[in-house]
Amino acid sequence: MNEEQLKEVLKKKEALDKRIANYLKQRILVNQRGEDAEINGYAAKAEHNAQFVKDTLDDGYSDWAIVGCYYAAYHMALALILKKGFSSKNHDVTLCVLIKEYYSKELSGLDIELLNRVYLDNEDILFYVKTKEEREKASYSSQIAFDKKNVDDLRLKTLEFVRKAQNILSTQ
Repeated sequence: MNEEQLKEVLKKKEALDKRIANYLKQRILVNQRGEDAEINGYAAKAEHNAQFVKDTLDDGYSDWAIVGCYYAAYHMALALILKKGFSSKNHDVTLCVLIKEYYSKELSGLDIELLNRVYLDNEDILFYVKTKEEREKASYSSQIAFDKKNVDDLRLKTLEFVRKAQNILSTQ
């Protein structure tokens, strides 16, 4: 999903609902009861990937560290959507479900304040999209080394996303 499409589904609930209905119709999004073992498995995989990122970055493989960041975030995203009863193996579909189920809802100020601790905000959604773009660049370009500071920043944001997602999973 490009940034323009992302902005549209963030602003227009009907656009998001239409996409999700289409994904369900195409069966690339399915309703699936979330078993704790599978949800926890995705979370553990995200932790494993986060450790891989640290080790890989320490060894100087910044391109693979970016790939690891993406997969750490993606596995947590899969855990989150499964917790809500959905399963997908498509990045855009997963992103749409994250937005529908976790992005700030139209609630009172007190509700928003309370939910702010556990719901994903706009920066987390944009981070997820940026991580996917960086992973594609690292996976498919001929560039080997990426700026270490940028990769380390991406690693820290990935850890923050993983921790926030773990908090969401533990409070639902």
